[in-house]
Amino acid sequence: MKLKSQKQLASRALGISPKRIKFNINTDVDKKEFSEIISRENIRELVTEGRISKLPVRGNSRTRSNKIADQKKKGRRKGQGSRKGTANARLSDKTKWIEKIRAMRKLLLNLKENEKIDGKVYRDLYRKAKGNFFRNKKHILLYIKQQNLELKKEETQGGSN
Repeated sequence: MKLKSQKQLASRALGISPKRIKFNINTDVDKKEFSEIISRENIRELVTEGRISKLPVRGNSRTRSNKIADQKKKGRRKGQGSRKGTANARLSDKTKWIEKIRAMRKLLLNLKENEKIDGKVYRDLYRKAKGNFFRNKKHILLYIKQQNLELKKEETQGGSN
């Protein structure tokens, strides 16, 4: 004995999907009683008695999306096929410049404070960095080495005495 039409009737009476209707049937007598339901009023009575119940709304599982979010946190899923915007839209030229110049200025200040370079050289390199002369920190260090701008250990010791 199928109760498909009764389920549809109950769903219309309660304003929910037929998938969310549950008939609490314990015996064959109950099943026969349910098969005789023909009105919405009968449905409402059985709901108040607790013989028809509403199941909770099913949600979408977040498991897959959480896994993807974890991968993105680790820096995965950033390949060519996943990109939508231009390079500038993803990370603006200004932001790139700010990150680059801050790193360079921090390096130069560190070199000056550790007395690897003097004030004049520091100021010269600082201005060059501002003018986009250097590509990165490694380039600054290479430039200093090639131009022999680094202070010698003896010079610094001799100057302080």
